[in-house]
Amino acid sequence: MGRVIRADLDQLPSYVPGRSIPGAVKLASNEVAAAPLPSVIAAIAEAAAGANRYPDNSVTALRARLAAQLDVPTSQVATGPGSVALCEHLVRITCGPANEVVFAWRSFEAYPIITHVTGAHRRLVPLRGDHTHDLPAMLAAITSQTRLVFVCNPNNPTGTAVPRAELVAFLDAVPDGVLIVLDEAYHEFVTDPAVADGVALSRGRDNLAVLRTFSKAYRLAGLRVGYCVGPEPVITALHKVAVPFGVTTLAQAAALASLDAADELLAHCKDVAAERDRVRGELLAMGYAVPESQSNFVWLPLGNRSAAFNEHCLARKIVIRPFAGDGIRVTIGDPAENEAFLAAARDWLKTAQPPM
Repeated sequence: MGRVIRADLDQLPSYVPGRSIPGAVKLASNEVAAAPLPSVIAAIAEAAAGANRYPDNSVTALRARLAAQLDVPTSQVATGPGSVALCEHLVRITCGPANEVVFAWRSFEAYPIITHVTGAHRRLVPLRGDHTHDLPAMLAAITSQTRLVFVCNPNNPTGTAVPRAELVAFLDAVPDGVLIVLDEAYHEFVTDPAVADGVALSRGRDNLAVLRTFSKAYRLAGLRVGYCVGPEPVITALHKVAVPFGVTTLAQAAALASLDAADELLAHCKDVAAERDRVRGELLAMGYAVPESQSNFVWLPLGNRSAAFNEHCLARKIVIRPFAGDGIRVTIGDPAENEAFLAAARDWLKTAQPPM
């Protein structure tokens, strides 16, 4: 049989998830360390009794609940099996083979993979020296072939966030015919009041779609459910390209139960953010250059020393997320897990040159 797999995929890197090692402290995947609440687990168990039936393809109850909570029409809410699936769907509905997707780099590593697989071209714009989005440079990178721009806010893996005023100026300047996708997977961990709420910002705009997820703050990474708030034509198109029954019955039940318990879950996000700031402060005191984070992780820009730092941590059974040649992303775990990482970071300084 002749070759049936696209030749261009040979050079396409696979998405690299955070590693899991039995018995190790896992700080690699930006998960919340705490388990789903008992009420959510009970809702999952109850929903499992109907697993012999297909899910509600329209995800009616969850979309209605999100619309009411966010004060937008239901027609402006789409769901999917994680916000990363919606990222791909957004490229599919906006781009043909001749079109371009603009995004910062380094940013969410799925963006270049999604862009390539869907047949579009990617235009990468380097982050600024402070590891933030360079929105003026991204604006300059837009061409007549650009159809979509990803802005990950807070940015994964650096944790940095774009201030509201800067983002508004960017949105106002983007040419017609270009959709801005504000990826807010870590929105619930933002504590800086200068950082915009994307959903509030999207009202009255026809060029902005906002992505959020239940994987992080709502502790449902294993069930895969995310959502998009955007202009009605965008949402209608997303429904057309969505994989049928993509959000399972269990995922919808868990998401609804999590929204019922939102006060408790979001209070925990504040605790995570406080722990994030503590960890960053400890690292800064050691001499590491760590940008301010508005997510549930911190970024160590160790450059070509990232691999060695990663091996140092692995030897101590601490799993972090290296990005070769750039840096290390460390998820904020519970206090004991964070202390184990901080101890490893201190040990590193005894055998290595100053971190930066």
